[in-house]
Amino acid sequence: MEKLQFQLIGDKAPSAFIPILVGVVGSGNLEVMIEPLADSPTCRVDVITSAQGFAPIWRAVMQDFQERHGLAGIAISINDMGATPAVVSLRLDQAAAALLDLTKDNA
Repeated sequence: MEKLQFQLIGDKAPSAFIPILVGVVGSGNLEVMIEPLADSPTCRVDVITSAQGFAPIWRAVMQDFQERHGLAGIAISINDMGATPAVVSLRLDQAAAALLDLTKDNA
């Protein structure tokens, strides 16, 4: 197992929300959890993955996600069991969409 961490600067801090979980850890899949990270201009990403040696690819996927969403004040935890970059992007976008829906409902 490899553990990676990324700190990405963002400018879109959501209002208060409860943690969001999408996906399921399983063969070739992953789970993504988004939690509040109080008063932070960053999006912190912690990855635990079964596929070792792919840190540059993870960094590229996370930077692409952050360029699209620009989130701040959140912590993302990813538990990966060998998902492809496309599946990682899909799950991250699902979590971001759920966050947007949740914070709209609370506004």
